[in-house]
Amino acid sequence: MNETTAQGDERFTKGFSDPEFVARYEEGVRQFVPALDALHRMAGLLLAERMKERPTVLVIGAGGGMELKSFADAYPDWRFVGVDPSAPMLELARRKLQDAAERVTLLEGYADDAPEGPFDGAVCLLTLHFMNAEDRLHALKQIRRRLSPGAPLVTAHSSFPQGDRQRARWLDRYERFAVASGALPELAEGARKSVDAALNIMTPEQDEAIMFHAGFGDIETFYTAFTWRGWIARAEGERNPQ
Repeated sequence: MNETTAQGDERFTKGFSDPEFVARYEEGVRQFVPALDALHRMAGLLLAERMKERPTVLVIGAGGGMELKSFADAYPDWRFVGVDPSAPMLELARRKLQDAAERVTLLEGYADDAPEGPFDGAVCLLTLHFMNAEDRLHALKQIRRRLSPGAPLVTAHSSFPQGDRQRARWLDRYERFAVASGALPELAEGARKSVDAALNIMTPEQDEAIMFHAGFGDIETFYTAFTWRGWIARAEGERNPQ
């Protein structure tokens, strides 16, 4: 990532290296992301409908292991490569995935550091909003070049209208949902301020355009939950090693 993006990310992502934050991660993310378990189940079903038997799936932003655990439990013949820049979050994933350890490879790094594949599908959940448009396009291109032609990508992250009044209204809803889900009011308020200041949030239309330019087609929305959106897309054209 470029220097500007890295500085912006640090304000929001430094917690992923904090052992106390990591220990509370799963509880916290459930308070801010509506229907998180259902999101994981839907992602698995969408991958399954487009992949061959005994597939290998690339998971970008795999730290914590929540989606990997959901997939591994539901699909015992799938194999996975998970990539994440946070060593503590990867350790959390390893502990969660002990029963499926022989089917999961975890690597510290970014999309550029993933094996060449080809993979039969890919997942990127709650991750792309940490990147600006340039870096997001780059990451998606890196995922695309590692996928077999026609392979599915499932992605979900913060994405909502960005007009002045719209942005504030949706961020207020983000904060109120967290409080209604059990988050301390001061924690929810702090998270809202951090999201507003540090995350690179785009509109759903901008997100879809970046996916298209990265080499994905058949882009469909499958998840809409307050400030969150999720898409299923297909890798178009021939696999490009460049």
